[in-house]
Amino acid sequence: MPVELIITEKGIAGQRIAQILSDGSAKTRAREGAQVFDFSKPSKDVSVVPLRGHIVEVDFPRKYSYWIGTDLRELVHAPIDYNGTEPGIIALLKKTAGDALTVIIATDNDREGEAIGVEALRFVQQANPKIEVKRAYFSAIATQEIRQAFRELTTVDFNMADSADARREIDLVWGAVLTRFVSIVSGKMGKEFLSVGRVQTPVLALIVDREKERLAFKPQKYWELIAHLEKDAVGFEAFHKQGRFLDEVQAKNVFEGVKDAKEGVVENVSSRKRVLARPLPFNTTEFLRAATVLGLSAGQAMGIAENLYMQGFISYPRTDNTVYPRVLNLKEILSELGKTGEFYGPVQDILARGELNPSRGSKESKDHPPIHPVAVPERSKTGEREWKVFELVARRFLATLSEDAETLNVSVDLFIKGQPFAATGQTITKSGWKAVYPYSVLKEVHLPKLEKGDLVKVNKVELLGKETLPPARYSQSALLKLMDEKNLGTKSTRHTIIQKLYARKYISGLKSVEPNAIAFAVIDALEKYCKDVTEPRMTAELEGEMDGVAAGKKSKNEVVEESRKLLEGLLQELLKNKSDIGSALRKALQADSMLVQCPACKTGQLMIRKSKFGKRFVGCSSYPNCTTTFPLPQKGTISPSQNPCKVCGKPCVFLRGARFRLEMCLDMNCPSKDEWKKRSAEKKAKAEENATSNSSALPVEKSIRSGTIILQKKPRAIKASRAKKPVGNQGVEQGNM
Repeated sequence: MPVELIITEKGIAGQRIAQILSDGSAKTRAREGAQVFDFSKPSKDVSVVPLRGHIVEVDFPRKYSYWIGTDLRELVHAPIDYNGTEPGIIALLKKTAGDALTVIIATDNDREGEAIGVEALRFVQQANPKIEVKRAYFSAIATQEIRQAFRELTTVDFNMADSADARREIDLVWGAVLTRFVSIVSGKMGKEFLSVGRVQTPVLALIVDREKERLAFKPQKYWELIAHLEKDAVGFEAFHKQGRFLDEVQAKNVFEGVKDAKEGVVENVSSRKRVLARPLPFNTTEFLRAATVLGLSAGQAMGIAENLYMQGFISYPRTDNTVYPRVLNLKEILSELGKTGEFYGPVQDILARGELNPSRGSKESKDHPPIHPVAVPERSKTGEREWKVFELVARRFLATLSEDAETLNVSVDLFIKGQPFAATGQTITKSGWKAVYPYSVLKEVHLPKLEKGDLVKVNKVELLGKETLPPARYSQSALLKLMDEKNLGTKSTRHTIIQKLYARKYISGLKSVEPNAIAFAVIDALEKYCKDVTEPRMTAELEGEMDGVAAGKKSKNEVVEESRKLLEGLLQELLKNKSDIGSALRKALQADSMLVQCPACKTGQLMIRKSKFGKRFVGCSSYPNCTTTFPLPQKGTISPSQNPCKVCGKPCVFLRGARFRLEMCLDMNCPSKDEWKKRSAEKKAKAEENATSNSSALPVEKSIRSGTIILQKKPRAIKASRAKKPVGNQGVEQGNM
């Protein structure tokens, strides 16, 4: 019988699509060391071959793999090879294609998915040049949508694939050239090279510039007057109407005049209704921003969302759209959500109002709908983080279909010994969407019933001295929004760019992003000698060029060559100033390693060093005259602490990880370590107990190499990036630059 070959992006997606199209009869087998799902239809045999994301990497020819000795000016214009990285899958594709009449590309419906599908298609066409090629587009791996997509097959969009490949080639060239330059001139080679890139560096510059604002900030003192009042046994607060007093003498004079007051008189009471509009449907950026409320990084949230999508629980999580398309059956989704007690009540309330009228955003596209729930996972068999992400998506969907919330806001003007004060109150008159979306808190402030001329009791008046605060550090949520506004990266890459900055240890902190000394040095050097590399403008322009490729207005080669010429000009500026740049970076690297004064010799500085085996430790800068050393944990970021240990008086350092920050004594024999070790042991035991009790509730995941289905033994972060980590020539992670 004729054979039909279906190519999917990943194993879980392939398995689900095969089960849907075969009505559950598909069989799994291994061929050529890869996985394939087979089933038969009345008129044909079908083989579903899943990929593992990209099966081809972009790289320079081998002769450019040596960092020392390769002319960077030549590297700018070096040829780029596309090399297969999954020989088993490639062999399976070719073997299956030889007997097939048709191949259907069923990878994700975006530029990256199109490029991944075209990669596989090239190998298929090598084995069978005459094979008929079709494309299945879908936004959710749900039964109805998959079946409809395979009934309405269309053609492959090679322009979209070229756009994704243009990005890969540009990011490879820019990342390799700039990273090698900075790493070589600073002497920071090997595993701890200094990474620089087309998108990464402007984002890092935004973080560093905000930190410079904070460091340059000079706090200004001000004073506030707060009156604690009471009426009918209901207490409330009123603030002096001037707000902040910048003159201390004036503030104290006013305070002296009212501090002994026993009562105040109400001058005016006004109220107004306030409407709190329901939120817009989730696009990728807003989803990732909202997910930080759950304590997840942007990368973790995207990884979990992708897993939920492949299991058929939510729609495709990479979209710019904020308008539900008319063809989306909202009632069907509500019906699905209403089958579980978690969402039954809100669903019934929405359906009881009659016609559905969802909120609409300003971004409307035809590729994917906003992120929405598709089916409800069984909570007892779903990991805690996976359920939290699903619930966030489900409740956002319900919120977009709910009514606006309303509050009654009351303003009260009153006088205390001739001084004007004001109090404000807020009560919720209609909960609306706030009732189903607990991630947005609406607080009530209750005032007693007040009318003009009423007297209120003054319990106390306070004069509070305060200082203005520096601008806040960016959170990951704020950083994602800023990247979106400045067109840095895409919806699919922004979270990986932030991950890259953490991985290279340029930044730390989960709730607020803090740059380290090396980040300052890299950005300062580039801003001084090659400012264009650090500014969003140039990167945004290149993004526009790649959009032109996707629209068919420009060719991939044209855009890549234009970017090479732009990079060539920037490199000339860098090479002209390489001595000054290298000197600045080396000084920063040395300063970043210094901790505190050596307690033994009193002349040297304790600094972070590395043994010949690559293990880090603390040693004295006066070595070999001073041989003082202390061991260090091999994981986490170390920073200096000026506080000696309270127990033994030895030096301390701060140890920071992704979710913790603690001050630790360098002396491993210090009694202060006993409590730390005890807490660590208790935490480990609790984690093991939770892992054991929840093992049956963990999601099923595909084994990357064996292609078999296994139970995840321990919770772990789900890898979000679809690109394999490059080796050899790049020295950087392409696509994240």
